[in-house]
Amino acid sequence: MRGNCCVMPGSATSFAPMRPDIAADTTLDAVLGGRLQIRQPRRGHRVGHDAILLAAATGGAYGERAVEFGAGVGAAGLALASRNPGLRATLVEIDPALCALAAENVRINRLTDRVNVLAHDVTQPNLFAIDGVVPGSADRVLMNPPFNDSDRHNVSPDPVRALAHVAPADTLSRWIGAAARALGPRGVLTLIWRADGLADVLAALRHEFGGVTVLPVHPRPAAPAIRVLVRAGKSERSGQRLPLAVLPGLELNDQSGRPTEAAEAVLRGGNLLQLAAL
Repeated sequence: MRGNCCVMPGSATSFAPMRPDIAADTTLDAVLGGRLQIRQPRRGHRVGHDAILLAAATGGAYGERAVEFGAGVGAAGLALASRNPGLRATLVEIDPALCALAAENVRINRLTDRVNVLAHDVTQPNLFAIDGVVPGSADRVLMNPPFNDSDRHNVSPDPVRALAHVAPADTLSRWIGAAARALGPRGVLTLIWRADGLADVLAALRHEFGGVTVLPVHPRPAAPAIRVLVRAGKSERSGQRLPLAVLPGLELNDQSGRPTEAAEAVLRGGNLLQLAAL
């Protein structure tokens, strides 16, 4: 565990004003067509399509509890909470600096009554000793795990970017195991991953999840997918498995490089992806 920067829901006094030196190294950006304002580092890892697609693939309902692993500055979890009035969310992030920015974004977007932020390593067992993340308490877990095995890929010199993108080879299975512990019996996991790593995702899911549905994301027509969005349900009985389903892919751009109408409807218009309705 790296620190314990815990900000609880409805605790307005927990949010101190953004320090001028921190604000100078960040930008305040509109996402989701201006529906959210996100403060994020000026350099290094920044909010992109992945966070918005992840939120759009995650369903939600009034009174549910969602937990986001690897929340960064909170874009995906905040997009989910803003779309679902009455849904409560916990944003879990290992980097205390990003945790502080996530807490600031909760305040900026006026969601302090329903969203809390925790600085914690989700792969550590004592995650579930923290108030707000109790075994079996979540209806939904969404996550964007670090993609790359540090033994096989070049590591970015930027430490924040490296932390977001590079991790040991067993990170995916450990995050999915943590999601299984956090979710209740009928809970749902949604994640985004490299398309060329889909086999690793399916292997990590097979012990505790079933009903897996995959939505490929393509950069343009006829191009190989670059991402997969994956939805899986917590298995209630050992050995019970539904067939794998693969949905028609989402194309981000057309042949001329312009954003497609379908992508714009999600990334700017706030529409849900088909996975969210399952």
